[in-house]
Amino acid sequence: MVNTKLMFERAYLGKYAIGAFNVSNMEIVQGIAQAALKTNSPIIFQVSPGAIKYAGLKFLVVLVKTAIKESGIEAALHLDHGDSLKLCKECVDAGFTSVMIDGSSLSFEDNVELTKCVVDYASFKGVSVEGELGRLCGAEEHIGGHDSSYTDPVQAKEFIKRTKVNSLAVAIGTSHGINKFGLETEPSLRFDILEEISRLCTGLPIVLHGSSSIMEKEVSEISKYGVNLKKARGIPEHILRKAASSAVCKINIDSDLRLAMTLSIKKFMHENPNNFDPRFYFKAARESVTDLVKQKIVNIFKSENRNNYN
Repeated sequence: MVNTKLMFERAYLGKYAIGAFNVSNMEIVQGIAQAALKTNSPIIFQVSPGAIKYAGLKFLVVLVKTAIKESGIEAALHLDHGDSLKLCKECVDAGFTSVMIDGSSLSFEDNVELTKCVVDYASFKGVSVEGELGRLCGAEEHIGGHDSSYTDPVQAKEFIKRTKVNSLAVAIGTSHGINKFGLETEPSLRFDILEEISRLCTGLPIVLHGSSSIMEKEVSEISKYGVNLKKARGIPEHILRKAASSAVCKINIDSDLRLAMTLSIKKFMHENPNNFDPRFYFKAARESVTDLVKQKIVNIFKSENRNNYN
């Protein structure tokens, strides 16, 4: 496992992004590792507080470490949306190479104070820290045009100066979940805000959360097996590609993984109604994860053949 600092420095200069994929079980970890290996790409495995509650911190650390060791890929283990100093400390002590402290729901001053505490603890142990400024909005807020959700570039400069974070998650129009835009709204991101943050914070690696594309083809196909995602709409790939060629060095993906896995399992069970062996349908799910991650590495992030570990 590697620290994200050098990983992001290379991505920033090379005008590409690193895919950060949420993991919660063995098959997802293996699928991501295989995709990174086949494309010779650096990768970030990230674990949310929900995943820790589901699978256990020690289990997830061992799974990721094993996948990295066996594949020989360049990878980081990252805490996604750490919600407390306590959890960030636990992850640093458990062997994570990067942690995020999400103080975006706090006042600016409280966010600075909390983030700085995490940076002080993590940096002493050689662990990178991602902060967040601004609030990711949902589809209904895109429709209403609530600009108050977006990251303030001037505040971002002050935040970086005072906290010394290694990267910053910003709010420029992405959102968590599968309903990122209203069906009648043209998907778009505030690249003007992104450019201003990049201008004021030269060299700063920027992170985009909530960046699944929720492809129409998969949404249509999974509906055949009883899953209703009619309102699902993600970030178009060409928009993410534009972001990845800027100062955005890390792009987070979760919902697309869930969609791919669920679709493959539903399809397998429909086509093999008498097969109740989980090794078969989880194998199909793992392969779907590999295919998805490979596609994003090659078509969006452009991080193939950037593995510097070997």
